[in-house]
Amino acid sequence: MRVFVAGATGVVGRQLVPQLIAAGHQVTATTRSADKAAALRAAGADAAVVDGLDAIAVGEAVARAQPDVVMHQMTALAGGFDLRHFERTFAGTNELRTTGTGNLLAAAQAAGTRRVIVQSYAGWPAGRAGARVATEDDPFDPDPPQAMRSTLEAIRHAEHAVVSGPMEGIALRYGSLYGPGATDLMVQMLRKRQVPVIGDGAGVWSFLHVQDAASAAVAALGDVPSGVYNVTDDEPAPVSQWLPVLAAAVGAKPPLHVPAWLGRLVAGEAAVSMMTQIRGASNAKAKRELGWQLAWPTWRDGFARGLHATSAPDRTAT
Repeated sequence: MRVFVAGATGVVGRQLVPQLIAAGHQVTATTRSADKAAALRAAGADAAVVDGLDAIAVGEAVARAQPDVVMHQMTALAGGFDLRHFERTFAGTNELRTTGTGNLLAAAQAAGTRRVIVQSYAGWPAGRAGARVATEDDPFDPDPPQAMRSTLEAIRHAEHAVVSGPMEGIALRYGSLYGPGATDLMVQMLRKRQVPVIGDGAGVWSFLHVQDAASAAVAALGDVPSGVYNVTDDEPAPVSQWLPVLAAAVGAKPPLHVPAWLGRLVAGEAAVSMMTQIRGASNAKAKRELGWQLAWPTWRDGFARGLHATSAPDRTAT
């Protein structure tokens, strides 16, 4: 197929472009940086320097590519990750989820594109009441912490625009990403003991290696139903369980424990919610309907061997 990847030099895009090319697809890949375009060409893609918020530039690039499928992998988190200032951290990404999604959809429809695939998120948007693990049928959180509301609305907007639009639409709700380029800041903070377990650490996280995020996007090119898919690994786990394992894997001391009231003062309500209340996400639908298989089924193996892995693990000896 002819595949247009918007945001091809992000942590998922860097894994996705080589996987698409290896699968025999013709790829047009975008980046906002002219310096990064050379790497895309070296990987075998046609590169386009495009700002996803520039409707004219997006329209021209998609028109030239005439893609069968458009993939939205654009994010804007280069400035770091600060839960204390949640809205500021995600403001750029939220604009790409709203305005950027609209630009891509308009360009795709004008070019006669058949399918649009958008990156979404499964980490915390589901309602915090209910079973330990949520499915795609569970509603979004009706009353999230104030700082998270604009981000939740942007996620909701992107999913609805793509899935309910005139083209085939798929939203891939990625778990919390780790692996090359995705965990560098977390590792630095853990080594400085700046990531404590807040409260009881009962918040359940679903993780996803960046290689598996990319392979799910490749799987979504197949003859699969439109809709929303949770794309996560097989082992949702509470913070109190996975955070010490990650710290040990990167040679850090065990994380500190702080009460919820102190975590709220230091890190904000969003951090407390993520540490104590959020639910994991079931990947059963994605595995069943996309025919998707995980290279890294559990964060336990991924933290130990996959934080810097650039290829799938060798399972022949296990």
